[in-house]
Amino acid sequence: MFINLELYRIFYTTAKLGSISKAAKELYTSQPAVSQAIKQLEQKLGGELFYRDARGVSLTTEGEVLYRYIEQGYSLIQVGEQKFSELKQMTSGQLRLAVCSAVCKYDLLKYISQYNINYPDVSLYIEDESSYKIAQLLEIGKIDIGIINLYNIDNGNFNIIKTIEMHDCFVVGEKYKALCDDSISIHMLSQNYPLIMLQKGGNTRASIDEYFLSHGINLAPQIELSNLDLIIEFTVKGLGAACVIEEYVQKELKNKSLYKLNIQEKMSIRSLGIVTKKDMPLSTAARKFIEIMRT
Repeated sequence: MFINLELYRIFYTTAKLGSISKAAKELYTSQPAVSQAIKQLEQKLGGELFYRDARGVSLTTEGEVLYRYIEQGYSLIQVGEQKFSELKQMTSGQLRLAVCSAVCKYDLLKYISQYNINYPDVSLYIEDESSYKIAQLLEIGKIDIGIINLYNIDNGNFNIIKTIEMHDCFVVGEKYKALCDDSISIHMLSQNYPLIMLQKGGNTRASIDEYFLSHGINLAPQIELSNLDLIIEFTVKGLGAACVIEEYVQKELKNKSLYKLNIQEKMSIRSLGIVTKKDMPLSTAARKFIEIMRT
C-alpha cells in the first residue's frame, strides 16, 4: 500500500494538537485541506481515525494505535533533521583519514591539529596504512581522505586534492661524515657500506628498489626497518647510510646529526597525493579539512 507521507504528517499534527483548526494553522494550510487529507487517509486505510465533536477531534481506538507508531517515526525524522543540521554546522560528525606514519608526522599533523582546534566536536578517525591499503580503503568508502604515494598507484579513480613533492636522498651520521667530501656512486655505496632502508611492502621501498635496479643493482640492505624514525636513529648512531626523504630530515641536517651524501646518479622526484574517491560525495567534515589543507 502506497500512502503519501504528507497525509501521515497531517494526521500526526492533528492528533497531537487535538484540533483541525490548530493543525491547519501549524501546517500553514486551510481547515478544509486538513479535513480532506484526513478523509483520504481514512479511505486508504479503511477505517476512521478521529471522533469529531464541538471541542475538536479525538482519536479512535484504531487511530490511537496508528498514532503511537507514526509518533515514533516522526520523532526519528526530527532527530534525523537535527543530526543533519549538526553535521552541516560541524557540531558533530566524523572525519576518516588514512596515511602512513611518516607522512602523518611531517606533512599532515599540522592540518589535523588545526582542524581539531577549529572543530572540536567532530570525531577524528586516523589509520596508519600503506599506500596500497589506503587506495583500497578509499575504493570501498571506508575513509574520506587518503594520502598516498602516487608511484605505481592507478589514480584514475581518485580526485587529487593536493600533491606534495618528496626528494629522496642518502644520509649518514658522524661516523661516515668523510663520505660527504666528494661525490659517490650508488655502486660504491652499496658495495662498501651498510645500507639502511625501509622494509619491503610499501611504495617507497618499491621505488628505491627500482632506482637501484635501473642502475644494475639488486638492492640488498643490511638493515631494513619499519619506519623513518628508526631509520634516522640507526643512521645517527653510525650503523650505515640510509635512503630517506630529504624534507623529513631537515632538523637532523641542520643540527648536523645527519649529513647528506652527494650521489652521482640522479634520483627522481616522487609525489604524494592527498586524494578522495571520484564520484563519492564528501561530507561537510571532509570538505572543511580540505579547505584547511588548501590555505
